[in-house]
Amino acid sequence: MKRYFSIVAALLLIAASSPAQKLEPVPYGDMESWVVRLIKESGIIGGSTRALYCLGKSDTIRVNKPYDYARSGSPWSSSNAYAKVAGVEKGACTMRPEKREGGGYCCRMDVELQQVKALGIVNVAVVAGGTLFTGRTLEPIKSTDNPNKNIECGIPFTKRPKALVFDYKCNVSPEQTMTSTKGGGKPKTIAGHDCAKVFILLEHRWEDAEGNVHALRVGTGMELFEKTVTAWQNGHRIEVHYGDITKEPFYKPYMALKSNMYTTNSKGKMVNFIEEGWDGTKTPTHMHINFSAGSQEPFVGREGNTLWVDNVMLEY
Repeated sequence: MKRYFSIVAALLLIAASSPAQKLEPVPYGDMESWVVRLIKESGIIGGSTRALYCLGKSDTIRVNKPYDYARSGSPWSSSNAYAKVAGVEKGACTMRPEKREGGGYCCRMDVELQQVKALGIVNVAVVAGGTLFTGRTLEPIKSTDNPNKNIECGIPFTKRPKALVFDYKCNVSPEQTMTSTKGGGKPKTIAGHDCAKVFILLEHRWEDAEGNVHALRVGTGMELFEKTVTAWQNGHRIEVHYGDITKEPFYKPYMALKSNMYTTNSKGKMVNFIEEGWDGTKTPTHMHINFSAGSQEPFVGREGNTLWVDNVMLEY
């Protein structure tokens, strides 16, 4: 018995002497402060007023114009966007606040089939996956060609967190089919399983004399949520792994280096950049956090999939 208590005492002493976990909230990651943008859509597609939601300093904006990130003071953007294609103005909303059981708000993201009708006829139908990410969306959206070119991925960041921590629940269809609206035309049913996806990427980026942006992957944390989770999972933790993880037992193909990403260079031009390799010794220059109700490429997904998140923090 004495030996038992000695072991317990030793374990308590070790725990007391270990560095305490430090959780640092990501700005506006508590989901309690929202900007509401009221976009008046063109008369030819119905003339409705659509509310688009953004995480940031509480505000209501009643004019059709590109989102002002400096005004909101927020590092977050989303799949919600103001579009103006061939003079036709429209708003898209697949990410919104929702009251959480017990009080406060969380962020809800949905995979939806969004249709645009002109004169009562469906002219465009696209699958849109609700997404919340650190970065910017360049508005107005003028085309559905390569939507990634409108997304500035990540924000300046130089720290080395141990993990991304957040609360979540999700609704994920078990069906092995998805809807595809790639290439226009009528939506098609294709084989495949769509699920929710969360990641944090730390990158070391630099720009050459011609304005090209290069990147190395410093840290990786990524997880797919492949089944429905009905109860809130509080304090869920995705560990950040530094350096080349391709030989690690937890490595999955979806964790691979990325290529179709964009950022603004020093000349103010949006440029495509790729992650050219792995280097965990570098100091990060950018952090890209991404929560999404879908895991597929643009315009492909399972309608009805939903991801809820709250209380986003970084662990040190």
